Amino acid sequence: MAKLIISIFLLFSFLDAAKTKSVYDKNCIKCHRKLPVSIDKYFYRYLLKYSSESKVKESMFAYLKKPNKDMTIMPEAFIKRFGIKKKSKLSDKKLNEALDIYWEKYKVFGKLK
Repeated sequence: MAKLIISIFLLFSFLDAAKTKSVYDKNCIKCHRKLPVSIDKYFYRYLLKYSSESKVKESMFAYLKKPNKDMTIMPEAFIKRFGIKKKSKLSDKKLNEALDIYWEKYKVFGKLK
C-alpha cells in the first residue's frame, strides 16, 4: 500500500512539474539541446550584432516568425550543416514570453563587475 501511495505521489509531482515548465523550456530548450552549439551562444551572437534588449528581441522575433538565410546570425558553415530553423509555431504572445525568459537568463547587463 505504501508503494502505491508513493507511486501516486511521484506521478502527481511529475505531472505538476511538467505543467510548471516555462514556454522557453518546453519549446526552445527541447530542440536546442540536440544541437552542438549551446543556446547561450546564439544569445551572445545576437547581443554582439544588435546591442540592446529591444533590438535583440525584435530581431530574434522576426527571425523565428519567418526564418531565412538573410536574417540568420549563424555562420555559413553552420547553415550548410544544420540548415535554417523551421518557423516557430508559437503565438506572438508565447514567443515574446520565451524571448523575455531567454533575455533574463543570459543577459550580461548588471552581472559584470
